[in-house]
Amino acid sequence: MRPDWRKVSGSIWEFAKTLIIAFVLAQLIMVSVAQAFQVEQYSMEPTLLPHDRVLVDKFLYRLRELKRGDVIVLKYPLNPTRNYIKRIVALPGDKLEVKEGKLYVNGRMRQEGYVNAAPQGSYGPLTVPQDSVFVMGDNRNNSEDSRSFGALKKDHIIGQAILIYWPPQRIRLLLAR
Repeated sequence: MRPDWRKVSGSIWEFAKTLIIAFVLAQLIMVSVAQAFQVEQYSMEPTLLPHDRVLVDKFLYRLRELKRGDVIVLKYPLNPTRNYIKRIVALPGDKLEVKEGKLYVNGRMRQEGYVNAAPQGSYGPLTVPQDSVFVMGDNRNNSEDSRSFGALKKDHIIGQAILIYWPPQRIRLLLAR
């Protein structure tokens, strides 16, 4: 008994259409909703380590405001083809200052349990412009952040890092503190 080639070719075509639709939907999700990124630097240690892979929500900030403590992926302002990952420490209109190894926002010292060492040196005071945020790495003494490139314009933000998904022993949510 010979196979009916019309049925076989129809099944192959249906399978191919399903694959094409799945691929297009995956691309739309990656472009507008979520995207995976790999950490390459030590600037967010101990929160994030080199080779950690994170899932970044690119849609969330359309629904809610930025928050102090959010871990974000951004386009590096001095070379927008590169992506960095940092933590938002000050919002638009905030007055920020680093002195004697402590971060002050609006005159109040911030308690930051995720920082691996107090920052050396001083910075500011600076009032964050309305279209910007101020970002710093958790590894304050090994981080190229807003102290070197200035307040980050909001349009340089790609999205919020929400989950470490690789390596398996480091899987966890990255929630603002």
